[in-house]
Amino acid sequence: MFILLLLLLLTAGSGLRAQAPANSKQAGMASAGPQAAGFDNQHRPITAGGFVKTGPIIFEDVAKQAGLTVWRHQAGTPEKKLILEAKGPGVCLLDYNHDGWLDIYLVNGSTYDALDGKATPPHAALFRNNHDGTFTDVANFAGVTNDRWGYGCAVGDYNNDGWPDIYVTNYGKNRLYRNNHDGTFTDVAEQAGVALGGWSTGATFGDYDGDGKLDLFVGGYIKLDLNNPPLPGTKAAGYGLCLYRDVQVMCGPRGLQGEHDHLFHNNGDGTFTDVSKKLGVDDPNGYYALGALFADVNNDGKPDLLVANDSTPNYLYINKGHGTFENDSYSSGYALNADGREVANMGIAAGDYLNNGHLDIVNTDFADDYNILFQNDGTGFFTDVSYQAGIAISSIPFVGFGDGFLDYDNDGWLDLFIANGHVYPQVNQHPEWGQSYAQRPLLYHNLKNGRFDLVPAVEGTGLAVVSVGRGAAFGDLFNNGKIDVVINNMDGVPVLLRNVNPDHNHWVEMKLIGGPKSPRDAVGSTVYLTAGGIHRRQDVLSGGSYLSSNDMRVHFGLGNLDKVDLVEIHWPSGTVEKLHLPAVDRIYTITEGKGITGALCGGNPCDGNSRAH
Repeated sequence: MFILLLLLLLTAGSGLRAQAPANSKQAGMASAGPQAAGFDNQHRPITAGGFVKTGPIIFEDVAKQAGLTVWRHQAGTPEKKLILEAKGPGVCLLDYNHDGWLDIYLVNGSTYDALDGKATPPHAALFRNNHDGTFTDVANFAGVTNDRWGYGCAVGDYNNDGWPDIYVTNYGKNRLYRNNHDGTFTDVAEQAGVALGGWSTGATFGDYDGDGKLDLFVGGYIKLDLNNPPLPGTKAAGYGLCLYRDVQVMCGPRGLQGEHDHLFHNNGDGTFTDVSKKLGVDDPNGYYALGALFADVNNDGKPDLLVANDSTPNYLYINKGHGTFENDSYSSGYALNADGREVANMGIAAGDYLNNGHLDIVNTDFADDYNILFQNDGTGFFTDVSYQAGIAISSIPFVGFGDGFLDYDNDGWLDLFIANGHVYPQVNQHPEWGQSYAQRPLLYHNLKNGRFDLVPAVEGTGLAVVSVGRGAAFGDLFNNGKIDVVINNMDGVPVLLRNVNPDHNHWVEMKLIGGPKSPRDAVGSTVYLTAGGIHRRQDVLSGGSYLSSNDMRVHFGLGNLDKVDLVEIHWPSGTVEKLHLPAVDRIYTITEGKGITGALCGGNPCDGNSRAH
């Protein structure tokens, strides 16, 4: 105990904390402290129970029918003795072959034998969309198997050739998969100067300096040496006991040395320059980055940078223009929760849930604490309204990871989805805690008054799927105007939640193509849609959720409205373009300066009677 107290004193004020004393929670995950156990009426932990017999059926897990369950994630050992084994994996949605249908990239982990060259490493999957509800894994042919210990991915057309590229973060060197336009990719990370090393987590593309080329931010997590692993009681773990509710678990992140973050400037010739220190975004505190997202939070047309840090304060870097940032983490209200505490931030969801034109943020969190809804006043100042909005109490027993705003019922108001899964397998050995390792997701319905209502999990449906959820990505996988969810699970097969909500509401989607002064994939664009007197906002973003990347097509639910009054696009170049959509229930292609250049109806080009003009 004396050693532990001494360590606490030595690390006070350093941004890190030593492992907690034996009668405290594990110090690796910031939280409010142990909460009362939660059980359903069958005495199951509420995280793996609480199902109802009847109710709205929103999602069905169609992963097996779709062909996704032939692949599974693997990371380390089932015991999860090292924190290396507990993070990841992410999932990215992209149309890699330009056929108009979303494909799925699933990041895989690795094993210690594979790292030592004694076993074949687990491979990532690239599931090509077959347009009939099924997918085929083409990762080997495409050259994107990433035989390293993978964590996250981000999508962006970094070379402006019109084809999406994939950045993959690893323990070890990262990958930058350049799209070759023929169904294959080439890893150019070394030549591009973005391979790094160490342990990278969340990544996001964004044009921070407005030169029309996508730059790349990469978050760093922990400096971890497998030759000197941070096991309980070792020097590498600060001699901490590493306890969670008096049970020994993996050590970290607190008490371990953090990796730094990196911002790479795109040179326009296929290479990048690390400008992290120069611009003050290199994380000199050594915080533990997980989520990362370029997004314009103060409505000035320039992408700001959000970093969700695990068990340490968040970062918000406001883009001041001319290629500079200002660290407004604390003054903006984004660094801490309403109690002034740092929390175990994991994923980042960004969306205008109030339909007031402001981008709000949800950060997922660890068990015994709540997921945070940061409401934006439009200037980049945030207020924690989690309890007022109705998402706090129900989330406390869960460990949240992937998250996203989505309008699942197309009523014109953004709902909220959270993927969950614990990091300590040991919780299953203590049913009295009311927690489970595998957990069900949470879906909140927007009540249109600033509050959300938790949608009940009906037995046998997608909301009742129990898995060790991590990354989640959101998009219209079946080109039917409904937003689906793909979840990448720890040591398991993926979940594909197909949206089967019975509504008949109208919708529109837009694929944006940037002009010569904007990124070609239009990342950083903001779209405002007016219909029925309500103004809605969507942004083209790369990255977000937890180590994942969503469909870049912007999606608007319209309720029973069959007409859009006006669409206003704020392109990264600074151009503002206004246009009218001739019909609803279409996926439009809009090219900067040229207006509507294509439309899909039911996943196919619209016929002559419904073609966009």
